[in-house]
Amino acid sequence: MRGGACGPGLRATVPRVVRMTRRMRASDAVLALWPAVVLMAVGVAGFVGLLDWVRENEDLARVDQPLLELLADQRSPGLETFFSVVSFLGGPVILPIVVALIALVWWRVSRSWWEPLLLVLAMVMSTGLTVLLKAAVGRDRPADVLMVVPGGEASGSFPSGHTVGATTLVLVVGYLLWHEDAEASWALTGWVLGSMAIVAVVGAGRLYLGYHFLTDVIAGLCVALAVLGAVVGAERWHDLSLERRDPPARPSALAVSDEDLAWVRDADDAEVTEPEEADGGGEDDAR
Repeated sequence: MRGGACGPGLRATVPRVVRMTRRMRASDAVLALWPAVVLMAVGVAGFVGLLDWVRENEDLARVDQPLLELLADQRSPGLETFFSVVSFLGGPVILPIVVALIALVWWRVSRSWWEPLLLVLAMVMSTGLTVLLKAAVGRDRPADVLMVVPGGEASGSFPSGHTVGATTLVLVVGYLLWHEDAEASWALTGWVLGSMAIVAVVGAGRLYLGYHFLTDVIAGLCVALAVLGAVVGAERWHDLSLERRDPPARPSALAVSDEDLAWVRDADDAEVTEPEEADGGGEDDAR
């Protein structure tokens, strides 16, 4: 744009892009964090409710022992092998390797460290919570006679660590993928269905092998849901911080000089002159 002094009262309505910094308001934080609070509240409430049932031997806890006895009577060598492999893959040896590989590939493809870091931190958080909660609750494992390998699991029973780990992995990865491309609904649907299948197989395996009660498995789902809430909160707060530092562009008026707008006036004069010349030509022809 050519330079020049802006005449009084002359401002074009040509839009230009400006960036406005703004302070973070309480309403912004609420809008950003309410999904995280809801997820964590549901997870914590579910865990506390299940723990109360277990300690009082009420409601769903009454199904724990009969269900394991029923499954123990229905075991077959093929299913024992299948669920043993599933438990090994979702256990403390293989799962960390899987998480590390996913984080590495994610970083190499996206060149972003934030999402892989969130995934790793979520898995570390879920593992730490599982260890602490098992020690705090102190629930005994099912009787050795109900286990495929008697005494094969010695840590606390509530919640199921395998269920926490597998569920946290699929939930966090699914959310982060959706966050990057919310319009890929078909991919999200496929991931949800696949995640439900994985969680169901892992949980069923812990029951079928006799290493956990049903309430242990559901409590593991609740812990994973709370961890997902923490991830959602961190991701949305990160988005809010980025928006605050680099807010979206908005249009504003751009001041221009008389010289810059001269061509507009010339064009208007030309439009007025052309009809007059045309009328004059018509009168000459009539003569």
